[in-house]
Formats: sequence, C-alpha cells, structure tokens
Amino acid sequence: MNNKQMSTYKLTLLALLAALAVVGRSAFAFLPNVQPVTSLVIICGLLLGPVAAILLALLTTFLSNMLLGMGIWTIWQVVSWALIGLISGLIGKYPRRVPIYVIVLFAVFSGYLYGFIISLTAYSISGSFLPYYLSGLIFDTNHAIGNGIFIILLYPMISYFFTKYAKNRFSLQNTN
Repeated sequence: MNNKQMSTYKLTLLALLAALAVVGRSAFAFLPNVQPVTSLVIICGLLLGPVAAILLALLTTFLSNMLLGMGIWTIWQVVSWALIGLISGLIGKYPRRVPIYVIVLFAVFSGYLYGFIISLTAYSISGSFLPYYLSGLIFDTNHAIGNGIFIILLYPMISYFFTKYAKNRFSLQNTN
C-alpha cells in the first residue's frame, strides 16, 4: 500500500475519531469535565501517532467549541490536548504493546495535566493562578476519573477495529 492510500486511511480514521469526540463532548456536556475527548486523543496518539493526535486535538476543539462556545480557553484546550496527544503518540512509538493499566494511569494523569494547563488561562487574564487551579481540582478529578473509564471502555474496541481493518498490510503508526 502506498503512502497516499495510507494517508487517506489515516485521514478517514481521524475524521471518525473527530466526529466521535465532538458528539461525545456534546453528549456529556451536562457532566462537569466528563467527556471522551482526552481519551480519544490518547487512543489516536497510541494508534495513529503524535501528528494525528495533534490534528485530532485541533479539529475536536474547534468543532466542539462551535457548539459549546469559543473563548480564550480554546487556545489552552488545543495546547492541552495537543500536548497529551504528542505524549501518547510518543508512547505509542514503542515497539512493544503498552499494557492497558499503563494507558489508564496515563489517562488519569492527563486529566490533571489538562486542568493544570487550562488553569493557565486564568493566569494569562488575571495574573493569579493558584486560587483558580485549587478551586478547579474537583473538576480535574472528574476529568481524570472519566478519562480512566473512557479508556477502559473505548481503547479495546477502537484498537480492535483499527487493527482489524489495517490487517498486516501496513503499520498504523507508520511515519507521520
């Protein structure tokens, strides 16, 4: 399979993940900080690579914020999810399969990392970081727990379908 077909295949998977993330974020909007976006960015990074995960972060943030509202936080959401996607993409580059419990722990950690970076919004506007960050820890905990649950539910299913359709013709995380 040539690189153009690989690119088309990866773009199709990326579009599916973006649609799932936007719908999931909208569907779970009633639960504070519980949504599948972070988990899907992690899954994308692990299976498709860091560039695809960064693109997913960008697409998902802008598309979902068109529905939920744009603001200065949009920039920090892109930065947060892109960083998480980059890290997960680098983890996915290891030739050995990463155990699910490690992925779940990374997803939980990512909930707190996301919250920390989002808290920089308050610093960039008001100059005070610590009060905003501390008051948001309960929401970061919701995010972290949600990430762990979404990874447990989504990772086995998505990785199964991605590898099933990729077969042995090419590596999902070929070159980015």
